[in-house]
Amino acid sequence: MRLALLWTDMLVWLLVVMVGVWGWKLSRLVEVRQKWYAIFHSKIAMASAITLIFYIFFTLLDSVHFKVTKVEQHKGIYTGEIISLLDIAMIHQKSYSERTYSAPFATTEYAKSIIVGKDGVSRQENLPLRYVSMEDPWKKTIPVLEMGVLFSIIVILLHLLWTKEGSLKEHIRVVWQGETVLPWRTGYGIFSLFVIVLTWLYIMSFSYHVLGTDKVGGDVLYASLKSIRTGVLIGILTTLVMLPLAIFLGVSAGYFRGWVDDLIQYLYTTLSSIPGVLLIAAGVLMMQVMMENHTDWFASTVERSDLRLLFLIFILGMTSWTGLCRLLRAETLRISQMDYVTAAKAFGVSRWYIMVRHIVPNLMHIVLISVVLDFSGLVLSEAVLSYVGIGVDPTMYSWGNMINQARLEMAREPMVWWSLFSSFIFMFILVLAANLLSDRVQHVLDPRNRL
Repeated sequence: MRLALLWTDMLVWLLVVMVGVWGWKLSRLVEVRQKWYAIFHSKIAMASAITLIFYIFFTLLDSVHFKVTKVEQHKGIYTGEIISLLDIAMIHQKSYSERTYSAPFATTEYAKSIIVGKDGVSRQENLPLRYVSMEDPWKKTIPVLEMGVLFSIIVILLHLLWTKEGSLKEHIRVVWQGETVLPWRTGYGIFSLFVIVLTWLYIMSFSYHVLGTDKVGGDVLYASLKSIRTGVLIGILTTLVMLPLAIFLGVSAGYFRGWVDDLIQYLYTTLSSIPGVLLIAAGVLMMQVMMENHTDWFASTVERSDLRLLFLIFILGMTSWTGLCRLLRAETLRISQMDYVTAAKAFGVSRWYIMVRHIVPNLMHIVLISVVLDFSGLVLSEAVLSYVGIGVDPTMYSWGNMINQARLEMAREPMVWWSLFSSFIFMFILVLAANLLSDRVQHVLDPRNRL
């Protein structure tokens, strides 16, 4: 196998580097560090951050792709196929699918098939699944849970050894009694919960379809984990597309005023007047036509769906910058009247230097609050757009596609509920964690809350 770089992979890892450098620089500023400490003084913020870290971990794991150069038929992978690290870890579920639906932990198919017996009589039976164990799953549960507990304890002890200032025993006592500056007891509790659940899901997935299978026999747990990348990428990368445009136009409108302000106001007022869904649908349909006319651009289905995801991120970014731009314009109008800005103008400091040095840094709390608040909305918008057929490529794993495929099965008898349930739970946890963290960020960084 050799490394294969998709467009979204490069953007994700570039973002990781940028956030790392930015975090390292900010960690050297005492005031900024105190604000972040204030954010994570809340137990809810700490629990939400730990939850988001797990989602980001799966996103990064699924953002390292390889192109298969040698067929390995026994593993179900073939030459030219593009797979990620997450695919390799879940190879037992990626390539070996069942014939059709099966319920969680089932050993037979969900629907009955017509079988002709040796006696020539036809009858309906639930056929056995091909890739599951017939052993009672609850016999394996306790040992697997113990394994998860042991693994989480090891990781927590390593972290305590890394952060301890005195003896380890005293450090454990302080954490256990909740006497630390940050609520590490809550953080370790949530971390242990996730590790235990994920360990249980992963090990049990070798013997069972823990969350069942879909219409074509694909494992629902595998599809749900793969959908994490799509949701997180749309939430994060769309923000990156939106931010430069919103900051540049918002600050320019507020600082230069006059015809520049009128032009930018006209632009975002006009854009806001167009129904967002129609604008996105028009952009996506144009993109689809262009991609169908240039099929030679893509060497594989994965590259095609990745480029469509990138286009969707770009379209969402271009249609969602107006709200932040309006906020930044109003705040820039206020800051530009401050004494230190007036003094800088009097000393002949250039306009662009004043904007970069004195105005933009004082807008960052609004930018940060807006970014965190918009994240959950963008994750939900992907699900809605994919549900109505104008979202990501149908071959790409996403919660919206899972819901779209599951909606018809809700009306059948017996009802197939596990695909919808699984996508709902994974999306709900991500959006809930993002919303709770954004509330805390807004509470700490918004100057009006200090009055």
